[in-house]
Amino acid sequence: QKWYLATADKDKKKMVRELMQVVLARKPKMCSFLEWRDLKVVYKRYASLYFCCAIEGQDNELITLELIHRYVELLDKYFGSV
Repeated sequence: QKWYLATADKDKKKMVRELMQVVLARKPKMCSFLEWRDLKVVYKRYASLYFCCAIEGQDNELITLELIHRYVELLDKYFGSV
């Protein structure tokens, strides 16, 4: 996890728990973008792993999805099958 705003640990845990519930409840055919609180959440599932980014409203969802994909490719090259 990487946080760019100062947030209390208790609040971080609550936010992560809420976000996990929202993302895991979505069906596989649903869009990988969703509005959550005042943020947009972009996520992608690779096998049994979910990679999520919470971005601001003016940020581009497709670039964030590509960023997730490139990150997974990097992990795959470094660690093997991710």
